[in-house]
Amino acid sequence: MEMSGNWEPDGEDVGYQVNGEAFTGYLSPAVGESRGTVLVIHDWDGIDDYERKRADMLAEMGYDAFAVDLYGKGNRPQETGAKKAETQRLYQDRERMQRLTRAGLDFAREQGVAEETVVMGYCFGGAVVLEAARNGLIDQARGFATFHGGLGTPEGQSWSDPGAPLLIAHGGADSMISMTDVATLAGELEAVGATYTIEVYSGAPHAFTVFDTGRYQQRADEQSWAAFTGLLERAF
Repeated sequence: MEMSGNWEPDGEDVGYQVNGEAFTGYLSPAVGESRGTVLVIHDWDGIDDYERKRADMLAEMGYDAFAVDLYGKGNRPQETGAKKAETQRLYQDRERMQRLTRAGLDFAREQGVAEETVVMGYCFGGAVVLEAARNGLIDQARGFATFHGGLGTPEGQSWSDPGAPLLIAHGGADSMISMTDVATLAGELEAVGATYTIEVYSGAPHAFTVFDTGRYQQRADEQSWAAFTGLLERAF
């Protein structure tokens, strides 16, 4: 899979408000009758054409897709330091992280997307997916999926069975998230009887799904997307 040079989005950027703050998400309605909704959580540089492309892929498969904005309108950091600052702002304010995630879903539902929801995210967004699963943020949740995402459980939180299956897609050569982190999460999920699948792709670095970058690994991307497709088919 790749981002072709002539790719054009099928969905649209949509503005919404959360407690007076302006945000810009991306809505790509299902082609044909909707099978369900997928809430897409962006990585550390905010919503860009990567998340838009993934949302459009999901819409083509028959799912309503909404990429939620956790940074705010026009806030799309480009430099590494700025990206780290935005993620840290939310890691240090978990209530805000949760509030903005839920508000994005509420807005999408106001636009008429299907109520039953799977939540998926990349890198930083993967950590937000687990935050949502741990804290029961998503009513009518049918599944959670994280791709090369942060896996740690923050101090003061713990797992209970989220009531929907989780897919953890991890690169075996990820230098940012260790196999120890993977094993720790597996132990936490096993202890509470959660339904989960962890796939590890040999040689795949961090951010292995991001098209047209040096980190992209086609095999791991295609295998993880196939696993996610299976989760969606079972969920809906």
